[in-house]
Amino acid sequence: MPAKLRLGIIGCGGICAAHLKGLAAMSDLEIVGMADPQKPHMDARVAELKAINPDASPQTFADGVEMIAATGPDVVYIMIPPYAHGPMERACIERKIPFFTEKPMALDMGFVREIAAEVEKAGLLTCVGYMNRYRKGVQKARELFKKDPAALAFGDWIGGSPNPKPTDTGGGSWWTVMSKSGGQAVEQCTHTFDLVRFICGEAVEVFAHAATGFNVGLYNYDVHDASLVNIKLKNGGIANLVSACMANAGGGGVTLNIFGHDTTAMFSGWEHNVKILQVGKEPEEIKGEGDIFVIEDTAFLNAVRKRDGSGIQCQYSDGLKSLELGLAANQSMATGKPVEIQG
Repeated sequence: MPAKLRLGIIGCGGICAAHLKGLAAMSDLEIVGMADPQKPHMDARVAELKAINPDASPQTFADGVEMIAATGPDVVYIMIPPYAHGPMERACIERKIPFFTEKPMALDMGFVREIAAEVEKAGLLTCVGYMNRYRKGVQKARELFKKDPAALAFGDWIGGSPNPKPTDTGGGSWWTVMSKSGGQAVEQCTHTFDLVRFICGEAVEVFAHAATGFNVGLYNYDVHDASLVNIKLKNGGIANLVSACMANAGGGGVTLNIFGHDTTAMFSGWEHNVKILQVGKEPEEIKGEGDIFVIEDTAFLNAVRKRDGSGIQCQYSDGLKSLELGLAANQSMATGKPVEIQG
């Protein structure tokens, strides 16, 4: 690998901004290209990049595949809406370029399984943006529940009503459109689904219910207002995860509580601060890391430099299993029946 990794970025929305703060400051990384069909988003990210690194001069493109072909990056970050995946991953696979992809990876399990098989065949290093796996509190809980299996987990992701508005290009927010985002269970709660898998083990069945009709008169909105998802775990335990995007009086947030026979872990907030209780021991509190994107990005980029994926907490073939839980929840909400998890 060269002294500086050459990075191409596809997708310049809000999640790109979160990663860019750390990426722009890395002295051993050069951002050679950025791509987004919405020029205002790309211009904003370029300005943020130059504010941190005045010498940065990435080429800009409307199309991610064109960016890859023109700049020949060593590594690519794909940070686009769920519905837009496909050409970018295949362009990386064809050129054998390691890539990072934000969650959700897509909305079609058939497509995701195809990409996973192609990634494996090509021997590519990949990473999916389940950044919470890198937290010290999450890692400790995972080790504890390996010894004391979780019997019960319950959590929530509760927020207020979205406010989608028409844009200059028309259409408004993609997040509020089921066919583009997969709804809250797929787009946001996927982080909690992933932690249930990571800490408690694999799932075998999902059964879910949805509530609609409480958000009224919102522009371009057809996602569920609230959901309740029950998960049967392979180890015999159970999990219940709820979400809402209509709770405007407050009192919500992000939590996950996990109970073993002699161990309890209680996560709270976006940063996943955790309080750990163990029989016969003093309670332990571990604060969640505020710079979690830097930690995640550093681990992935170091893996690319060393050609060693052991430090990557979630490669593509693993991340697809967390996506499957959210898509299975949507299927169950639509059919009223439990959905078996393939894994």
